[in-house]
Amino acid sequence: MVAVTAEQTTVRAVVRELQGDTALVEVTQSGCGRCHEKGGCGGQSLTQMFCSEPKKYRVVNDIGAAVGDHVTVAIAAGSVRRSANLAYILPLTTTIAGALLGMELGGDQGAMLGALSGVLLSFIYIARRTATATGFSGNRPHIISRSS
Repeated sequence: MVAVTAEQTTVRAVVRELQGDTALVEVTQSGCGRCHEKGGCGGQSLTQMFCSEPKKYRVVNDIGAAVGDHVTVAIAAGSVRRSANLAYILPLTTTIAGALLGMELGGDQGAMLGALSGVLLSFIYIARRTATATGFSGNRPHIISRSS
């Protein structure tokens, strides 16, 4: 089950592996669980069509959870949206901007080169940002409690 508060989103998971101060957790249900209710978006049903295996994520393990523990993982409010913007919106925007600029400078061939340059630059930026910026630890997914 997923719970959303003004400050964070929480999800239940099972610890599958430990590595230093992090844990690999397996989340068996994604989304809000309201797929079949009136007003539910059906997003979980759609994702199950493409990925039927349980999702695994590496999270901070500040509470010392052990392998096999059922835990609650918290994700800072807005971090999923920021990550999605970085992963999807930035490459799309730079690809379009590169194509438009390239078309102005060199016609169709310029548009293709501009689009390719834009998407490559965005991927380089994203790779560097995610590799070097660990960010504030409160913004990273982390285990907040064990449950039975």
